[in-house]
Amino acid sequence: MKECLECGEKIIGRSDKKFCSDLCRNAYNNKLNSDSNNLVRNINNTLRKNRRILEEACKEDKAKISKNSLIREGFDFSFFTNIRTTQKGATYFFVYEYGYLALENDFFLVVKDRKP
Repeated sequence: MKECLECGEKIIGRSDKKFCSDLCRNAYNNKLNSDSNNLVRNINNTLRKNRRILEEACKEDKAKISKNSLIREGFDFSFFTNIRTTQKGATYFFVYEYGYLALENDFFLVVKDRKP
């Protein structure tokens, strides 16, 4: 007989069953998926915060915002999800569907990617 991966009790039922109860299955998966360390959780929280700030700044498809405004809101320029370079050589940093492009005089153009 197999034993429960969480509590070690004997498992009764299907041959591919791994847990003796839903309680054990949930406890096991909660431990497994609890962002095993704080690093992952903190990065995800920072990305969500950056996205929220860009979303607030960009009510339409495009918006212009100062670097100081972004910093005041708590934006962290070290965290983004991807980089896109246009054919003209402009580099956009994206946080999920929101991108920002450095302009002159410490301003940024914020855009929302409408592609699915």
